[in-house]
Formats: sequence, structure tokens, C-alpha cells
Amino acid sequence: MKTASGQDERAAAAQGRSGAVRLIIAAACVAAGALVMAMVFGGAANPRIIPGLPDQGMFTRWMLPVSKLTMNAAGVLTVGLLLTATVLLPSDKGVLRPAALGYVKAAAWSALIWSGAAGATLVFGASDVLGMPVGELLAGNELSSYAAQTEQGVALVLVVLFAVAIAFFARGAITAGAAAWLLVLSLITLLPPPLTGHSASSPNHGLAITSAAFHIITLAIWIGGLAVLGVHALRGGKHLDEAARRFSAMALWCLIGVGLSGAFASMARLASVTDLFTSTYGLLIVVKVVAFCGLGVLGWWHRRRTLPELAAGRRNAFIALATGEVLLMAGTMGVAVALSRTAPPPVNLPTDRAFELLGYPVPPPLTLGNVLTLWWFNLLFAVLAAVLAGLYGAAVLRLHRRGDRWPVGRTLAWYTGVVILVFATQSGLARYSPVLFSMHMVEHMVLSMLVPIFLVLGAPVTLALRALKPARRRGDRGPREWLTTILHSRVIRVIGHPAYATVVFVGSTYALYFTPIFGALMQEHIGHLAMTVHFLAAGCLFFWVIIGVDPSPHGLSHVYRLLLLFVTMPFHAFFGVALMSMSEPLAPEWYDQLGRTWGPSILADQSDGGAIAWAFGEIPTLIVVVALAFQWYRNDERRARQAERRADARAARTGGTGDAELDAYNEYLRRLNQAAGNAD
Repeated sequence: MKTASGQDERAAAAQGRSGAVRLIIAAACVAAGALVMAMVFGGAANPRIIPGLPDQGMFTRWMLPVSKLTMNAAGVLTVGLLLTATVLLPSDKGVLRPAALGYVKAAAWSALIWSGAAGATLVFGASDVLGMPVGELLAGNELSSYAAQTEQGVALVLVVLFAVAIAFFARGAITAGAAAWLLVLSLITLLPPPLTGHSASSPNHGLAITSAAFHIITLAIWIGGLAVLGVHALRGGKHLDEAARRFSAMALWCLIGVGLSGAFASMARLASVTDLFTSTYGLLIVVKVVAFCGLGVLGWWHRRRTLPELAAGRRNAFIALATGEVLLMAGTMGVAVALSRTAPPPVNLPTDRAFELLGYPVPPPLTLGNVLTLWWFNLLFAVLAAVLAGLYGAAVLRLHRRGDRWPVGRTLAWYTGVVILVFATQSGLARYSPVLFSMHMVEHMVLSMLVPIFLVLGAPVTLALRALKPARRRGDRGPREWLTTILHSRVIRVIGHPAYATVVFVGSTYALYFTPIFGALMQEHIGHLAMTVHFLAAGCLFFWVIIGVDPSPHGLSHVYRLLLLFVTMPFHAFFGVALMSMSEPLAPEWYDQLGRTWGPSILADQSDGGAIAWAFGEIPTLIVVVALAFQWYRNDERRARQAERRADARAARTGGTGDAELDAYNEYLRRLNQAAGNAD
């Protein structure tokens, strides 16, 4: 019986592996077929060749999209393998179980394929851009120049290096934490190529770049997670019902993210809605929209019907639906690669250098009314604000439904910070920030010294720890366990140290503006986003140390917190004075290109920015001092109540007052009174 049972298990495992291989081959065929049809329809397969101009040849014309498709598929598969091992499958006290460990090892091989495909894309991309056949390209030095001097080349080199690093470290990863870091690195590795394609050359390149980043990340999590989950089901893997339940909740948010980011990306590249139906580029977008709607319907059906059947032990319904979704997703990937090889419809743009740099013309002269009315949509911070507001509100609502209380003051502080964040990144202040250094400095000060104060006082980590439920399985890691692990990690101990937080908060400001870094970052939209994110993150880190309510690895007394505040803030005043004293403008190559014809000169505006930096620190300092005084008072009051409770408990045990000194004094008086009575 045991032998027969063992043979049946081995036969089932072999059949599962065979089914998984068939699914992978079918997905590859569907993706390749969709790529070919979309390229033929879009005209990329047979472009018009002008005699006398360089031609890369038919081999490059087809191998470039094939290598791109392979690169994208391998990257998505790597993300899916690491996601399944880290998040979807349960772990055992932070250690990966055998199935999850096998997926991490498989991610090492997929990352190697990812690296190789990126290298091939680099070669064929250089051949395409330079108009040289591959043989001639490899015989000369043009490939190295393309890889080192062009944005597309540098992006692909980064993919090659990062993918090799993922493959190397995945071989030795045995813990959920290590796999999580690899997952984060794989998501980062996905970003460079799409950010240097059509997105960077779109009319509204800021919106296009940000939406492309959101699109590729959410799509990779969605497609990769479902593909590996389907393979896990075909192999008869354990904990499929738990993994499917977790993925279902995640897929809903991925569906929303893919839909919104795709819509914004299309808006950034198309001049009007009619372009969707009058150009081949628009028609390919329509095909993607239809496929997206189909995936949405399948996902709804999956949540409604197959999850209950899977919980009841019936896998076949889930396998059938997951297979259909994976094949449809593979076809969508093929269309997406063909879309990147299809020229978008022409757009009539102003012949204005400022428009090329900013994505909009230089705004009119600065007035308070223009700051309040000339809003500029920033997708990254709009999503960030929506997520911060939504998650915090959902957590407070969960506590309320459970019958627990959450301080109203913390809620008001949190939403005050979110509102100020929206104003600083979406209003006319954000539109004028790249044009005037003084407005840039206002945005800098608000994001680093005002918004973080209110966000930190909202105590989001404490709220999350109270609202999140423990994992269903003992020893597994759910959101609450992951948050606790992060709080106790070595990384948090390092970045949460007061010295580190202070150096980042103060030192990065001097390093940014008094080195060429500022001028370099101003030249790219990614640089603008990086500066803004850094301002916000550095401020949150510093004020978490000073007035943070959330758990901290390095507790400071209120005296030291106050001292650290008064030692740090003068450095911002010195920074402002240094700006006002400069005789040369910062980043003149950026501001000269804008051609602003109104307002103060570049140097005078820079001096105004220095004055703002010098004076702005008083407002945050006052708010922090008031918050510290209140926290100090509440802490002393809490300690007094604790001392009273301990004294009452001691009195109940001993029959005294509970205060040792008072009891001794009362005993002394009693003995004196007794001695006087004996003398009488």
C-alpha cells in the first residue's frame, strides 16, 4: 500500500510538473504570437526605409522586440517567484519552507535569463538607434559608447548588473527577510527601461514617467504572482488556498493601479481621445484596454466562485481560470512590447525649451492667486496622499468598530500633514518650484520641516500595530508581523539613531545645494521627484526621533530631545545666510534655459530663497517645542498616576499609606506619642 501510494504521489508530482511546463510554453507562444500580430498591425514589422539612410536590418528589427519581451517576461517571472516565496506562501518563524525556498532558487535562474535578455536588448537597441547591423556594431566601439553615454544604454546596463546581483544572492537566501529584500531589488530593476522610452519623450513627460513606473510595478506583481500561483497549483503545492486568498486581495489593488496608471500614461502620450481610434498606436491601446477589462472580469469571477471552491479542496476550477488569465496576460505583454516599438501620433508642441524641460510653459508672474489656482497634478504624491489618508482612516475605523478608542488629536494631526502635503506637491507652489529657486525653497521647507511634524504626531505605526490582526498561522508573517520585524531590524536601529537622523536632515541639505548635485537633479523629472521624496523622508526620520510617538529603537529623554532640536535648527539658519551671501547662482544652466522674463534675477531670487530658509525654521521649532512640552507633561502625569497606583497597592498589602517616607514619619510620631503617654 505504501509503495502504491508513493508511486501515485510521484506520478501526480510528475504530471503537475508537466502541466506547469505546458503552461509556460503556452504562455510564451501566446506572447510571441501577440507580439508578431501587433507589430505587423502597428507597422513596426515593415517600416518605411528611405534610401541612403542607415538601416539596422531585418534581424535587429525583429530580435529587438523579441529580446525585450524575453527581458520583460523574465523580470515579471522573477518578481512573481520572489513574491510567492515571501508573501503568498506561509513561512516558519521567518525561515522559508521547502516550497518557498524552491521558488527563490528558481528566481536565481530567471534572474540570469533576465540579465542575459537585457544584454541582448542592449546590443539590438544600439543597433536600432545607430542604424547599424549587429555585425558592424560589434566590430567597432559604438556599443560601449551607447552603453555609457545614452540613457537607454545606461538603463539596460543597470538591469544587467542588478539582475546578476539578484541571481547571486538568491542562491543563498533562506529567510523571508532576505527574499523580501530581493523582491524589492527586483521591483527596482524593472524601472530603468520604461522610464527612458516613450515616457521620457512624451509632451507631459512628468506624468508619463510616473505613470509608467506605477504601471510596470503593479503589472509585474499582478502577472508574476498569478503565473507562479498557477504553476504552484499545477504542481499540487501546499497552502494553495491561503496563497490564493492573499493574492486575491493584492490583485484587486494591482487591478486598480494598472488601470489608473495606464489611463494616465495614455493621457500623457495622446493629444485627444480621437487618437485612440484614428492611429495605430491608439488602437493598440484599445486592445490593451479590452484585455484589461477581460482580466478584471476573470478576477471578479475568481473572487466570487473559485476561491470558495478552492477552500473546499477543489483545485481544478482555480487551475482552469488561472491558466486563462495567465495566457491573456501573456498576450497583453506581447502587445505592450509591440506598442513600445510603435510611434505615438504626432503632437503639436510649442517650440519652447521651457516646455520641453517642464512639460508646461513658464507660468505667469508669481502672485498668491496664481499659487492658489494654477494647480499641477503630480501622480506620485497624489497616490501617496490618497494611500496615507485611506489606510489611516481604515485603521481608525477598524479600531472604532472593535470598540477601541484612538485619540482625535492624532487623527487631526495626521490629516493636517496630508493636506499640507497635497498643497505643497499639487498646487501652484509645485508649478512654480522648478521655475523660481525661492518657491523651490518654500516647497523644500514645507516638505522637510512642516509636513513631517504632523505626520509623526499622527503615530501611524502605533495605529497599524493596534489595527492589524496577527497572522492566521502561528509562526507565519502577516502584515503585522512584517511591521514588527522591520521595527526590530538592524536597518531601523541604524537609521533611527539620533546622530544618523540629524546628519541626514542637516548634512544632506548642504551636500545637495553646495555641490553640483542640485544642478544635475534639476535637469531630469526623476531628479525633481528624488529631491522631493528625500525632503519628506529626511524630515520624517528626524522628527520621529524628536517628537515621535511610535516605537523607537533609541529612546531619548525629553531634555535630550529639546537639546537636539536647539542644536540642529541653527544649521538651517546658517544655510540660509550662506545662500544669501553667495555671489554665484546655483544651477545656472537650468534656470537660464527656462527663459523667465518676469520677476527678480536668478541671483536675487536665490537670495530670497536663502531668506526663506533662514526665517522658516521658527515656525516648525515653535510647533515642536509645544508638542515636546505637552508630551513631557503627559509623561510626568502618567508616571505620577503609575506611582500612585503602586503606592495604593503597597498600602493595601501593608495597611499603611503606601508612601514609605510618609509611613516612616507617621511611625516616628506614633512612637513619640506613645513615649509621652508612658511618661505621664
